Amino acid sequence: MGGWAIHKSNGKQVRFVIEHGERTNMRMMINWVCGVGLLCLVSSVRVGAADSGPLADGDYIIGPEYTNAPEMMTNDAVPKGTIHEFIMDSTNSQIYPGLKGPYKRGVWVYVPSQYVAGTPAPFIVAQDGRGYTNRLPVVLDNMINDHHLPVMVAIMINSGGGDGKGSERGLEYDTVSDKYTTFIETEVLPRVSKDYNVTLTKDPEGRATMGGSSGAACAFTMAWFHPEMYRRVLSYSGTYVAQEFPTNAALPHGAWEYHEHLIPNTEAKPLRIWMQVGENDLGATRDEASLHNWVMANNRMAAVLKAKGYHYRYVFCRGAGHVDRKAVGQTLPDALLWLWQGYPIK
Repeated sequence: MGGWAIHKSNGKQVRFVIEHGERTNMRMMINWVCGVGLLCLVSSVRVGAADSGPLADGDYIIGPEYTNAPEMMTNDAVPKGTIHEFIMDSTNSQIYPGLKGPYKRGVWVYVPSQYVAGTPAPFIVAQDGRGYTNRLPVVLDNMINDHHLPVMVAIMINSGGGDGKGSERGLEYDTVSDKYTTFIETEVLPRVSKDYNVTLTKDPEGRATMGGSSGAACAFTMAWFHPEMYRRVLSYSGTYVAQEFPTNAALPHGAWEYHEHLIPNTEAKPLRIWMQVGENDLGATRDEASLHNWVMANNRMAAVLKAKGYHYRYVFCRGAGHVDRKAVGQTLPDALLWLWQGYPIK
């Protein structure tokens, strides 16, 4: 598998060389934040392919300067996957017929050029899908070609619209239940398989879900309620706050309940979670009583995941805002690399 080793140190920064030979020149230092030592990646996050060292679990700090990872750039020499698009009409949905009347949602399906029909494919479901259509396929093209990721499908799906309490998006993403997972499993995936001749794996280790903001909380909810279906979660600026509407008396604080009660009081589930938050994220200056401080919520998510022994990686982005585009541009390839550890790449 290879490994990593210290190449040189000047007392402040350490240069790591990946013996596996795939990625090098990662500059690191230790930052002390509130008395806790955190490994700080002070340049583009470039990590190796081994299961130890730079791809380990834990808490990291990056920024405040950000540079797009090379995998974010289109490479004309790399085979390109196909992106299919279709529209879902709410009048055909048994689960989300329309909180405030009929609506339509877009869905984009990325199928890599290397996919062989009939082969069970690993896949990732991306909430707020349109926002990923210009970035995620490029990353997958490059990393699949380089054998850093499995040959995987991406299903990028929009919400039903709106935002916050009382919206269709809020109903879908901020509700702490398995309703949205049922929607994906019964109304989205069967259509993807049928219309594009794609066989989607039933292996939960080959099923990932991701998103930003409420879409990230939704991704975690999918895996939390159905770890037999989804076990890999990628979360940017997760809305682990009290946003659910209507309020559920059993979980009155909505997604805040994850770090307040649910994770600490439940036996650990077989999940792998990559998380990020920005220093200047939503509600960063609000107090705990607000239940609407994204930085506090994500810090606490990382802490309880660590305490319960989960495989997690938490990246705190200095100077970054909510689902910060620059931070995403630097971290997305390495987030995917970390997330898919242990899954066979052919």
